[in-house]
Amino acid sequence: MKAVLCKAWGMPGTLVIEDIPSPKPASGQVVVSVKACGVNFPDTLIIQGKYQFKPEMPFSPGGEVAGVVKEVGEGVTRVKPGDRVIAFNTWGGFAEEMLVDADRTIPMPANMDFVPASAFVLTYGTSYHALKDRAEIKAGETLLVLGAAGGVGLAAIQLGKAMGARVIAAASSDAKLKVCRDNGADEVINYGAEDLRARIKAITAGKGVDVVYDPVGGPYSEPALRDMAWKGRFLVVGFAAGDIPKVPLNLTLLKGCSIVGVFWGSFTKNEPEHNRENNWELMAMYAAGKIKPHIHATYPLERAAEALNEVLNKRVTGKVVLTT
Repeated sequence: MKAVLCKAWGMPGTLVIEDIPSPKPASGQVVVSVKACGVNFPDTLIIQGKYQFKPEMPFSPGGEVAGVVKEVGEGVTRVKPGDRVIAFNTWGGFAEEMLVDADRTIPMPANMDFVPASAFVLTYGTSYHALKDRAEIKAGETLLVLGAAGGVGLAAIQLGKAMGARVIAAASSDAKLKVCRDNGADEVINYGAEDLRARIKAITAGKGVDVVYDPVGGPYSEPALRDMAWKGRFLVVGFAAGDIPKVPLNLTLLKGCSIVGVFWGSFTKNEPEHNRENNWELMAMYAAGKIKPHIHATYPLERAAEALNEVLNKRVTGKVVLTT
């Protein structure tokens, strides 16, 4: 099978494409014939050795795929060969076949195609876990989404609306904010041209926001934290800006607010049954037309480096997908 391989830490251009043996499933595992694979910001980090996990080389990046079960290992009863599934892992997806634990597969709804399916689990799983489990967001509350035009950002907008929140989307350009509006944002802030704090105050009439969803970090975290409502929840999702901010902890005292970590990958491993419940709820929302992945572009597997560079350089709204 063909696979995109990382053989040394580096930028996307250092990846190579090679023919390697097909994987064989051990007990409890399945092999999925990959039809599409979502491209995510963590993929740009894992190939540089900057992610929380450092796989043994060589490895294929890519954490979420949609495809057809090719083979199952001993004891697997959850799925069978021929089943259409979404599968998720920390790496291994940029290939024609992916080896994954059977427990990390989800049956695909009949009305879902492979491309949107491959752009679903990580972004919506992360955002739903953040808003439902970590923020416990309630209908009528105000949600501020930073980096709102990215994959997890657009998922957070859609989910926030589905959960009854008033959603403010913040992004770096008017073009990105148009996409946010198209995906349900009630209000928008161009933090590349406007003062973030002044706009939050104007939109909320000085009350502040109840929940901040922050996958960006960098210079926007502290200003957003300073404009939280009483008992607000600040969700730490990631650091796409590159810098991990250091915030004055007295702000949590003054606001009576919480800074809450969101690490979906660890959640899926520590609370697999809870994660499965979330996935079923997300599938029901998809079937009801409440959420839908925004696909920026698709690329063939051979252009994986180009797709990763698009994500790395923040030229993507929503998700990029590789197809085999």
